[in-house]
This record gives sequence, structure tokens and C-alpha cells, in this order.
Amino acid sequence: MMRSLWTGSVGFGLVNIPVRLYSATQEHNLNLNMLHKKDMSPVRYAKICQEDGKELGKDDIVKGYALEDGEYVVLTDADFQRANQEKSSVIEIVGFTHVDEVDSIYFEKPYYLEPTKGGEKAYALLREALKKSRKVGVARFVLRNREHMALIKPD
Repeated sequence: MMRSLWTGSVGFGLVNIPVRLYSATQEHNLNLNMLHKKDMSPVRYAKICQEDGKELGKDDIVKGYALEDGEYVVLTDADFQRANQEKSSVIEIVGFTHVDEVDSIYFEKPYYLEPTKGGEKAYALLREALKKSRKVGVARFVLRNREHMALIKPD
């Protein structure tokens, strides 16, 4: 069984449907390891401080946005969470349009939605309404601290 990437709800108006999001595709890459030619031991990637040349651990690293004067604004996980708090658990349908009005060139990656317990009937109603009307829901949601635009269409 595939693991969901995201759990939240699809929302529009006063309707809120609990769902899980799954990737519809899988990438299959050949993962090659970098090896030391002399003894075939694995080569690791090190994060080295440019200032003192010392290797840093995960706890020693923060994320920062570079300003024009060379200074940085440091952002924490809490900052990202606060910025996305309202949108992080809802796929918000902002409108509906005809299925043929959106060119597939704008599609990046397909996902599947599945209703969670208690959302099956409302999910089925939305799916059937979209199918009958040949419409899609234009939506936005946050996945991995980044807002995405999406189309919700029946399949």
C-alpha cells in the first residue's frame, strides 16, 4: 500500500472534505554511489563552513535569505509554519472552470486524492458533480512549505 504524502481537506464555501494526497507517478532512477577509486570506499558529502573550513552537523545549519548588502534574514521552521498555517491543511478550491479551458502544458505532476473516514459521501458528490458538468476545480494548497496551484478533476 502506498503512503500518503499529505493529509488535510478539500474546502470550498462551507464544504470541507477530509482527504489524503498520493503521488500518481513514481520516479525510477538508477542510484549510483560515489566511490574512492583506490579502495572502493563510499564518498560522503560534507557541509563545510566557508568561513572556518570546519564540517557542520545538521543542527548547526539554518536557512537564510540573502539581502543585497550581504546580510541574511534567518528563517526557522516555526516561521515557515506560521506563514503557511492557514493554508497548510486545506486544498482550497477558488473556482471552477470547464475541463477544456486549461492547457495540459501547465501541469507539473499528477496526484490522487482519497477521502478519509467521514468524507466519503461529500467526496463522491463533488466527484460526480465535476464529472457531469465537465468542470474542474481550480485550487491552491501548500505542500512542503510551497504553495501550488492545482486542478481537481474526476478520474
